[in-house]
Amino acid sequence: MRKNTKLTALAATATALTLGLTACGSSSDPSSAKGDGGTADESKPLVIAASPSPHADVLNFVKDKLAAKEGLKLEVKEFTDYVLPNTATEQGQVDGNYFQHKPYLDDFNKKNNTHVVPVVNVHLEPLGLYSKKVKALSDIKAGQTIAVPNDTTNEGRALQLLAANNLITLKEGVGTSAKLSDITDKKGLEFKELEAATVPRALSDVDAAVINGNYAIEADLSPAKDALALEKAEGNPYANFLAVKEGNQNDPRVQKLAKLLNSDDVRKFIEEKYQGSVVPAFGTPAS
Repeated sequence: MRKNTKLTALAATATALTLGLTACGSSSDPSSAKGDGGTADESKPLVIAASPSPHADVLNFVKDKLAAKEGLKLEVKEFTDYVLPNTATEQGQVDGNYFQHKPYLDDFNKKNNTHVVPVVNVHLEPLGLYSKKVKALSDIKAGQTIAVPNDTTNEGRALQLLAANNLITLKEGVGTSAKLSDITDKKGLEFKELEAATVPRALSDVDAAVINGNYAIEADLSPAKDALALEKAEGNPYANFLAVKEGNQNDPRVQKLAKLLNSDDVRKFIEEKYQGSVVPAFGTPAS
């Protein structure tokens, strides 16, 4: 039986952690916030925060099938938002996390003065456009409403997907940081900004919605089959990775997990379980 701990993203808790309370050995001094992976106790479980699917699924596969052979004790804690995994990693409440891509982490570290760093890429979840009201992109017309994630990087990513499919026009040169104000031609569309985790629940209330891959899977949507439009995997910068607090990259337990997450066994698990909705993206994260 899996002994995962599912933590609900209570607003008060998120606020407290984001403000950086001084619990659990935290510090306002950036230098003292960095870990010391070289002195980690290898007998202790490695505790990793993760989104429920596919991240926790992949970790639990490693925990159940692979970790014992490497002498790794792995504990998986599930989080349902995009804030707590990083703040918990920064505060030392968990040893690391697996839920995010590099543009999101860079933006998070900058805004929150945190020191979380990527270790190894694992997979890509193509962002998709979904609808319960229209059957094809050509059915999306002026006057309809599209929901998009409201965090900086995922909103920019969503707008790029819409632009790539000729639903909007963006200013030249805007990239992953694109905002609604960067749309030069809405083509009559309206937009509703929502926290990423809540977008699937709003799908019945809007004409279409851009949904992150993991949240689509949790909502019983198949990105490979149900999306009206889907990000291309080739050359995509949004690989999701294992991350830790700076200084803990060389923790032997972290290195064991990184090796297992890039193993042929995990590649096969991802390909067979997700059938193209999640794809392996192994290797070193972009600098």
